[in-house]
Amino acid sequence: MFRRTTTSAKERSFLHVIKLVSPFVMVVVLQAMISGFSLEVMSSVRAYVAGEAIWSRSQKNAVYFLNLYLHSGNAGQFAQYRTSLAVPIGDEYARWALERDPVDVELARIGFLQGGNHPDDVPGLIWLFRHFNQVSFLREAIREWAATDPMLLELSVFGEVIKSELRDGPIGDGDRVQFLSSRLSELNRQFTRHAERFSTVLGEGSRAIKLTLTWLNIATAATLILLLIWLTRRLVLQRQAFEDALHAEKERLAFQASHDWLTGIANRRAFEARLQSELDGHKEGSLCLLLLDLDQFKGVNDSCGHLAGDRLLCHVAQLLQQNRGTRDVVARLGGDEFGLILPQCAPYEAMDIAERLRRSLELFNFAWDDRCFAVTASIGVACIVDGNTTPEEAMRRADAACYRAKEKGRNRVQVDTGKPEIILVAARREAARA
Repeated sequence: MFRRTTTSAKERSFLHVIKLVSPFVMVVVLQAMISGFSLEVMSSVRAYVAGEAIWSRSQKNAVYFLNLYLHSGNAGQFAQYRTSLAVPIGDEYARWALERDPVDVELARIGFLQGGNHPDDVPGLIWLFRHFNQVSFLREAIREWAATDPMLLELSVFGEVIKSELRDGPIGDGDRVQFLSSRLSELNRQFTRHAERFSTVLGEGSRAIKLTLTWLNIATAATLILLLIWLTRRLVLQRQAFEDALHAEKERLAFQASHDWLTGIANRRAFEARLQSELDGHKEGSLCLLLLDLDQFKGVNDSCGHLAGDRLLCHVAQLLQQNRGTRDVVARLGGDEFGLILPQCAPYEAMDIAERLRRSLELFNFAWDDRCFAVTASIGVACIVDGNTTPEEAMRRADAACYRAKEKGRNRVQVDTGKPEIILVAARREAARA
């Protein structure tokens, strides 16, 4: 009797506990479902935001490479344009597949993958579009997305038009080139406007969902508040990771803007900026500027191809950087032309450096496909002692000296000090040392 009473009391106590906690459990389960649903929506929205970044970057690259191709006729740049254009076109095909009746999920998946989206994000992209395309913020975002279709078509047609016009060589009509380039810039501005609006609308929708989830969590128990804190921390970490990636990308772009893409040394823009800086701070002593032009470089390109020429330029860049001072600047100014800035360098030191470089190049044999090429250079040296000298004047003097070196037989150093002409030829240099 006693045991039966004890068992019955335990059962009643257990049922009472269940009755007490069941509303809370139901609320927690419901809130967990709401939270899970909201997180899924936010993840899908984030995937769309990330996809928009890829889409926007690719269309900008497509316009950029097509504009380069318009001015250069380089087939490689046209190929890069097509590769970049394939990304927004893939996203466009995915949207068309989702707007069909019935929906073509497989075609949409293929389109999103072509658009550079992560495979794990594709199901969420499709799910959000199919079930929430009539929600205000997503409907408006899709409308901005669809507004770029005519622009993508025009950009595709533009590429084929430019390719056909360049088939017989560079476009001789400057006004035509300017018109095409201006239209490409206008297309880029239109793309950017819609992309920014797309991103803004999705951001507003994402913030609205987050606010709703926050209020729901606040209305529940402390455990749900802890879940919200965890989620917020995760979002903060994601944002920090994004900012770190953005900072790294900015540094990469800054490096690319100031360095030659082939050799890795400074480019003309960075060279001219440093020259201006050195001339602005020039007070005493001599600043020397060297311009170096490879002799018969075209022969390497013509006989062995541009890949061989590129390899030779890289070797020359490495040679020029050897034994340079901490303030010295070595840059590729374009083609086979290189420049050196030698701050606080006396004229005779600059002449000696130039002659050593000339001699080093002369002793260097470039081999490619069992063929050897002698490498020589004509070097122009300008010694700046006047603090009022402009960068343009300094470059002009060094360039003129380099040109005179080529006129007088190549493989030599020509010095312009602003005084009577000084010429250093290899034979005279060796005789002086003897």
